[in-house]
Order: sequence, then structure tokens, then C-alpha cells
Amino acid sequence: MPTIPQWFVTQWDRTIRHEVAQKDSRLSVAATSRGTIEGEAFTINKLGDDGSLLEENTVRHGDTNWSVADHTARVVNMADFYEALPLDRNDIPKMLVNPVTGGNYMQNLTAKRNRRLDDIIYRALRGTQLLKDGSSIVLPTNQKIAAGGAGFTKAKLIQARKIFRRNEADNHNGEVLNITYNDEMLEDILSDTTLTSADFLAVKMLQEGDVSRRWMGFNWIPYNNLELIGGVYYAVAWCNSGVHWGEGYMEGNVTRRGDKKDAWQVSLGASYGAGREDEKKVVEIAFQ
Repeated sequence: MPTIPQWFVTQWDRTIRHEVAQKDSRLSVAATSRGTIEGEAFTINKLGDDGSLLEENTVRHGDTNWSVADHTARVVNMADFYEALPLDRNDIPKMLVNPVTGGNYMQNLTAKRNRRLDDIIYRALRGTQLLKDGSSIVLPTNQKIAAGGAGFTKAKLIQARKIFRRNEADNHNGEVLNITYNDEMLEDILSDTTLTSADFLAVKMLQEGDVSRRWMGFNWIPYNNLELIGGVYYAVAWCNSGVHWGEGYMEGNVTRRGDKKDAWQVSLGASYGAGREDEKKVVEIAFQ
């Protein structure tokens, strides 16, 4: 049976890595990358800040009174992913472009990889976060904005900004704020004259049919996989430093399957994980 030259396998792996590097997932660029992770998990170590003032020294040469620092270690478990696409050797001559060497299969796997990574980060922002001591923490109710039987409104956007300001987790503290939006949320925004009343906003939004990349203090990130439960969507706003993600490995491969009548097989395997760094840096926004 003929075999694929090793240079072709190597070139496939390098090409798919380049493809992923050029087309990052939408949410990963708005999160803190921990780079390549060695092992089955990584930790997010955090020193808490209760917002208190520096203690005043009122007793000269008095005893030292220690303050208590809140140390927490969050654990992020890595998960493995793999997908393979087959191509019958008899189909290749019938195609104008070979989907293996022509890039179609590579683009397909790259898109799936990016959607998977976005899903991991989105669920890390909203989900239950494991701590090193075995306990876990959920996003508290004071970080959630209820649907209230309404769509996405100006009041909800203002409330989200208020929460970040209250938590000292906004641009005034060096943070970058992001927010997801889907098609339903976009419709609510473009239909709300209180959000697009300013002339420059109205022209920009209505001409482009989209929200600007940075508006109301947020980077707006299109994400159509918002969770939908009982007719309620769950968008999320967060700081870049509020969620961490890492990649264990990523490898592309192309082989000829002798057990499948010499069909080509294109595959991509990878390992990813993401975790929430601080609940105060994440706000969930529900809307209908």
C-alpha cells in the first residue's frame, strides 16, 4: 500500500497550526492565555483584596498586628478533543480541488476548534469553578442581571457597567471589558432608539448593521452560541483578566487508512481548559 511522504504529514501539521494562529477564536483573544499547559490541569492563584485601607500606626514600637490575606487556588482541568474527516480515494479525481491539499478540510477543522475553544471559555465564565481544596464556587446572584421578561435593554447595559465600577473592575483599574452578543441581542440594540440616539452612533450602527467593536466601554464580540433555556438567552460581560485559558497540545495529521480501502483521513487533536479568575470580573446578562 502506498504511504504518504513524511514531509506531507509534517507540512499538514504546520499548515493547520498556521491556520489556527491566523484565525483565533473570538473569545480567546479577550481572555488571559496561560500558554502551553503541561500536565492534566493548571491553577489560577489569587490573592484577595477586601478593599480595606492601610492600617494607621497609632502605637510607637508596639506589637505587630498581622492582617489576614485571602489566598485561593483555582483548579482548571484540561479536556481532550479529537475529530477526523474521511475522504474516499475515488472521490478525489471528481473534485476540482482536493479538499485535503486544497485546504477545505483544514478550514473545517480550524473552525470547529475555534468554536470549541469559545464554548470552553464561555462556560468557564458562567459555570461552577473548582477550588484546590475540593470545594467549588458559582457565579453569585449579585453578578447576574435577570431577564425580567424583557429583551436586551439600555438599563441592563448600564447595570452591568455599574457592577464593574462597584467592583473596581473596569477601565479605571486597568481592565478591558468585553461582552458577547448574538443575533437577537443585535436586533434589540439596533431597534432601541435610546441606544442609537446619538447621530454618530445611529449612522455607524445602521450603516454597518452592527454594533461598533468598542461601545459603552465594552468590546462587543459576536457569539451566536449563547445558552438558551426556556426562551431566555444568557450573555456574559467580563474583564480580560477574569478568565484564563490554556492549551495542552494541538496536532494535525493526515494518513491513509488501509483498513478503509485506502481512504484519506484528516484529523486534529487538541487539549484545552479554561477557568474563572474572579467572580467580580464577570457579569451574566439574561434577556428574552
